[in-house]
Amino acid sequence: MAPDAPTARASSSLAARRGGRGDAVFSGLAKGAGVLVLVIIVAIAVFLAGRALPAWRVEGWKFFTIKAWYPDAHPPLFGIAALAFGTLLSSVLALVMAVPVALGTALFVTEIAARPLGRLVGYLVDLLAAVPSVVYGLWGVIYLVPRLVPAERFLNRHVGFVPLFRSQTQTFGRSVFAASIVLAIMILPIIAAISREVFRQVPKDNREAALALGATRWEAIRLAVLPYSRSGVVGAVMLGLGRALGETIAVALVLSSSFEISLRIFEPGGNTIAANIANRFGEAGALGTQALIASGLVLFTITLIVNITARFVVTRTGIAGLARP
Repeated sequence: MAPDAPTARASSSLAARRGGRGDAVFSGLAKGAGVLVLVIIVAIAVFLAGRALPAWRVEGWKFFTIKAWYPDAHPPLFGIAALAFGTLLSSVLALVMAVPVALGTALFVTEIAARPLGRLVGYLVDLLAAVPSVVYGLWGVIYLVPRLVPAERFLNRHVGFVPLFRSQTQTFGRSVFAASIVLAIMILPIIAAISREVFRQVPKDNREAALALGATRWEAIRLAVLPYSRSGVVGAVMLGLGRALGETIAVALVLSSSFEISLRIFEPGGNTIAANIANRFGEAGALGTQALIASGLVLFTITLIVNITARFVVTRTGIAGLARP
């Protein structure tokens, strides 16, 4: 027997009230989570700025140009010029090495390999992200660095006219080049995993239309897959860059710490902001700790700028379904 109209209206009104309360609770929780993230970011920035201010007062603007780190000396002398240069150089080199391999892997998994093989390769690449940083560092300093020396000597001998590959001292070892390779392996699974998911979102009709018009497999990828995925790939690359900028332990183990600005990536030496914090924090005095926090604030700012830039680029070059928040 069908319910009468008043009963039906009452049931509908009760369901609407329950649904409205659920929506309100969910909306409040979601907004609270978003606000909490912003509060945490602001709190970190305020903490770093407050602790870094005394060190900045000592050196002033020279903090950004000095290539030395003696904050507890008399008089103190410290700055992040060499540290910022090493951070950016090693991260950019890591991107140059990791991006082609990561994109090639993602395209192989999604476009070329049979599904069982593609799934296996995807799992193996994802496992690289589960390896702890200290393991990468130990592998780099014990296994990779000695085996890179012959390749570095070969490149120095044959393409040494390029400043990047020239070693004036003819010494090789724990260099920016070795650290960049370790960083490249560490950021490869991040870029590959995100790119793989982006490629999978490309409509199947796009590929089939390109193949139906006589395009080869590579032409279909170039014309139908890559343009659609451009914004997602840019976001993946920028996230990989953010990881490379902030990596600490692996770089600290591989690099032979120095405070020089040099494009000769084969010579032992180089340093990054994160590695310098890890190496110096245990022995730092009061002013030294404040100086390290000041360098951490600079790294925090650089990473924040990278992520904001990535979001801006994704939004400007994005397409429906990928660039919208």
